[in-house]
Amino acid sequence: DKKELNEIQSYLEIHCSDNPDEVVERINTISVYKARTGFLLAEAKRSYREKRTDEIADKLIAIAKENYLSAKAQNAIIESMAIEEAYLVEWLDRINAACTLQIDALRSVLSYEKEHLRIAKTGY
Repeated sequence: DKKELNEIQSYLEIHCSDNPDEVVERINTISVYKARTGFLLAEAKRSYREKRTDEIADKLIAIAKENYLSAKAQNAIIESMAIEEAYLVEWLDRINAACTLQIDALRSVLSYEKEHLRIAKTGY
């Protein structure tokens, strides 16, 4: 639901410090969000496809053909019937991609901090 997506979105918008413990915790949390949004994305795509192939869409196409509407106009009418589903697919896709990018960036921060600690301990 949108409440869950808003919570995930808000978490992804929080700035993370370079504290290794916080970075590891954040990677773990975002990994769970990535798995969850991947599942939700698949569900949203299924819902979107169902909406587009719904009986109403079929009837609308039949009516549009009788009125000699172009294929482009017919597709626009069908798309307009599934605006909310298309929005959720796009939002979930972006959240899922953001999870991947943040995990990669956080791993880089963690590697940097580990190297910094190694140099501090050894002197080189």
